[in-house]
Amino acid sequence: MDDKSKKDSRLEGEGSYSGTKAYNEATAKFLKKGKVDEAAREARRALESKEGAELKAAEAKGRAGDPKGEEKSPHRPK
Repeated sequence: MDDKSKKDSRLEGEGSYSGTKAYNEATAKFLKKGKVDEAAREARRALESKEGAELKAAEAKGRAGDPKGEEKSPHRPK
């Protein structure tokens, strides 16, 4: 096994260096395209559309820290 495949096969846990690197690279690439304003306008249109309430509810659920609703599950041990 070469060095790259060793690195790719190891578990990283919650502090994923490769995940952070991929996110940062994708974000930089998006910013370089210069389409931030366009994406913001598209997001505003979505929030003002028929699906806006559903999008806002999903955002609130995510901000609450339990996006999957697992804390309320009777089958999940605490």
